[in-house]
Amino acid sequence: MSYFIYKEKACYYEEYGNGTPLLLLHGNTASSKMFQDAIEPLATDFKVVLLDFLGHGKSERVDELAADLWFDEALQVIALLEQKHYKNVNLIGSSGGAIVAINVALERPDLVHKVIADSFEGKAPLKELVENIAEERRLSKQDGNGKAFYRAMHGEDWEGVVDNDTAAILRHAKNIGSFYHKPLSKLHIPILFTGCKEDEYAKLIDPNFYEKTFASLIKEIGSGELHIFEGGRHPAMLGCKEEFIMKAKDFLLN
Repeated sequence: MSYFIYKEKACYYEEYGNGTPLLLLHGNTASSKMFQDAIEPLATDFKVVLLDFLGHGKSERVDELAADLWFDEALQVIALLEQKHYKNVNLIGSSGGAIVAINVALERPDLVHKVIADSFEGKAPLKELVENIAEERRLSKQDGNGKAFYRAMHGEDWEGVVDNDTAAILRHAKNIGSFYHKPLSKLHIPILFTGCKEDEYAKLIDPNFYEKTFASLIKEIGSGELHIFEGGRHPAMLGCKEEFIMKAKDFLLN
């Protein structure tokens, strides 16, 4: 097993294939295991790099996750890229990982080639989701499918990982608010925004949530592409896997 060091903590990563590095960045309460079915089709064209953010998956545990969670995870990605001497990398971030990917591109554009930001909230936490997250997480920990997912992602200490994540999200919403440290107008990396039409989380807010949110982000950035998949579930990378991978390769390779 391979690890890189971030703030004297060991973070797990894996690599598959050859070519330009393509980092897959997992979402909240998940780990790199969420991408297992995407490795083979992507590794035909890229060196696929998976990592578990600090406190998740096979990475070292911490008593408390940073309140500025998605920025701190971006710094973890940058630490990996620097330690591996990787440049001109592609990033696919799914759900919370999309926020991380954008932060990496904003902070270190010299390291990034293209970004795909999949199935996420936009610029700041949504009030509707933050207000309900504690109860939603409580129910998910009691649900058989939810528990099976968390255990598969993290192992037997999954409940502590989920609780840590919930606490960090609540602290972020209360004390920080914005996902990014720099204006999106400073983002000059080619970016593709993706989501599924039937995403169960987005639909609770607005049936056209992703179209509206991502169009607004593209306007602020001044460039970018948008693709919404029909059907599917959250996130698009898993809910619309075959179509997503085809679209991702088209965007990243051309």
